[in-house]
Amino acid sequence: MAESSEIRCSDSHAMALRLAALSHPARIEILKRLSASHCCSCREVVDHLDLAQSTVSQHLKILVEAGLVRFEADRQRSRYAVDHAALEGVSASLTRLVNFCCPSGLPKRQD
Repeated sequence: MAESSEIRCSDSHAMALRLAALSHPARIEILKRLSASHCCSCREVVDHLDLAQSTVSQHLKILVEAGLVRFEADRQRSRYAVDHAALEGVSASLTRLVNFCCPSGLPKRQD
């Protein structure tokens, strides 16, 4: 029983980390930009956003640490790509959370 609780806690922690990474408008725009192409360098992302290179780098770092973006080091130009499976996992986790918290069989509240 404790193991199941630990797994849920771990899943909740991972979900919270990923949702926190998605909580900034710039990071959402970065994900959109990365999704529009197979992969991008930081400079290519900067060229499409009105943000400094250092700011974009910090946002990319957060997205990579959350597991939403993959980073591939290259001697000339490092590349970033959306981890589509991770984003689908966020969607599935959020759907499970909503279904758990708002079961369809409950009567709707009247305010």
